[in-house]
Amino acid sequence: MAAENIDEVVDELAGIVREAGRTGDRAGYFAALYRQVTVEVRTAIHGGLFDDGARMDRFDTLFGNRYFDAYDAWHRDRSGPRCWRESFGLLDDADTVIVQHLLLGVNAHINLDLAIAAARTSPGEAIHALRRDFLLINEILARVVLVVQDSVGALSPLMSLLDQVGARTDERILDFSVRQSREEAWYNAVLLAGQNEGEREATIERLDIRTAVLARLLARPGGLARPALQLIRSTESADVPAVITHLDNAMQRPSARQGTG
Repeated sequence: MAAENIDEVVDELAGIVREAGRTGDRAGYFAALYRQVTVEVRTAIHGGLFDDGARMDRFDTLFGNRYFDAYDAWHRDRSGPRCWRESFGLLDDADTVIVQHLLLGVNAHINLDLAIAAARTSPGEAIHALRRDFLLINEILARVVLVVQDSVGALSPLMSLLDQVGARTDERILDFSVRQSREEAWYNAVLLAGQNEGEREATIERLDIRTAVLARLLARPGGLARPALQLIRSTESADVPAVITHLDNAMQRPSARQGTG
């Protein structure tokens, strides 16, 4: 059943996190991150931080339902968008590290779903009035992502190796991914908002293919990243329910609150 408002999005995500923790399903990693983002967006709506709170409730609900549709399709018959199939297809791969699971979810949800949700919320010329709120929701996303990445550091002591082998010593992995992706998502939102139905379908198909290619690169990087990932995996927690619980509580820790206030 589709969520009808942001409260139902939060509740549905919480249910996925609980079930994943019970069964040891790594889908709970990204769901835990996403639940906290949605809670923060809801808090911002209630606090009057958006230009149009009701519009952002609709936006976030459409955004959330994109994820739920992909999640349900995968569990039903392994169908759904290509990029989400790439992400969900690695859930049983014990060699995939925690941050890869988070990046794969971020990749699919921002590079495909975010632009679609924005264009459906504000079609046509109305998309331009959404820009400030769109940027604010992405600031919230980036802030939560950084807190969760700090939380991952407690579970994966050698994760900083990925930055080093990627020659990004001054940028954290998830933050880099989010900042790059959200800029392009706005461009694609404006593009989709101005297209007719046939054009939108073609654009969404193109975005899905491109995002699936990115997912494969994230899942199976070359060069020095491959041995680095193997070393990271050997040192990080293999207790899936414990990892989910740790990630899901990231924003409740005092240090997180001080850093995001």
